Amino acid sequence: MEAPRVEHILSLHNPLLKSIRKAIQKGARTEEGWIVAEGFHLLEEALSSGVEIGAVIGTEQGLSGLASLGTRVIELSDSLFAGLSGMETPQGILTLVKTPSWTPDLLSSPQALLLVLDGVQDPGNAGTILRSAEAFGATAVVALRGTVDLANPKLVRAAAGSLFRLPSFRLELADLTLPLYGASGSGHKLVADIDWRGPAAIVIGSEGRGLTEAVKKQCELVRIPTVGVESLNAATAATVFLYEAARQRGAAS
Repeated sequence: MEAPRVEHILSLHNPLLKSIRKAIQKGARTEEGWIVAEGFHLLEEALSSGVEIGAVIGTEQGLSGLASLGTRVIELSDSLFAGLSGMETPQGILTLVKTPSWTPDLLSSPQALLLVLDGVQDPGNAGTILRSAEAFGATAVVALRGTVDLANPKLVRAAAGSLFRLPSFRLELADLTLPLYGASGSGHKLVADIDWRGPAAIVIGSEGRGLTEAVKKQCELVRIPTVGVESLNAATAATVFLYEAARQRGAAS
């Protein structure tokens, strides 16, 4: 097994590390446009997904056993990595990733199934939603204004690699031409009453207030039948909607 050629950085004042720290603190991409993907699983997902990798950064232990990755490899001391990491218990490995440039044409394809986030701010919930969207065959995820940055490192970890493969966009609702179905406890139709076999966009509101009033006015409101509770959290609601759409589409095919 060929060992990777390793650079050493000795200070958090290094421009690259400063850019990464800033991205982690802001919950966004680096100034150079890299997504910060921390942990061994995300390195594996990045490699298997074929996305662009700018650098792999880790401790001596974290980098041990890695074969040549064909990319920049940087070693940090344990204390330096701990100062850089956005995790409570750092794993000693961090990858800089760029996802493909997705074309918006797929948002209006005849069989498009979009998952639209209306002000979903919790990165863990948003990442879980992306994971469900990939699992149940969504065409893309669209983040509306007020939604957490899809490059937020906590979201990236919760998505567990789905962000590397599932097309994602930050748009306005007016940019979408598909029928819009908003998840709402006040909906008159149930999720199973909708014919999901054609093009459709599932709109999920924020954890606290649900859909914004402006978005509600543009959607057909659809509810999930529940017993004993008024509402489900954003990630659970999205998963139920996506499962029903996948079930109908699977049965049709």
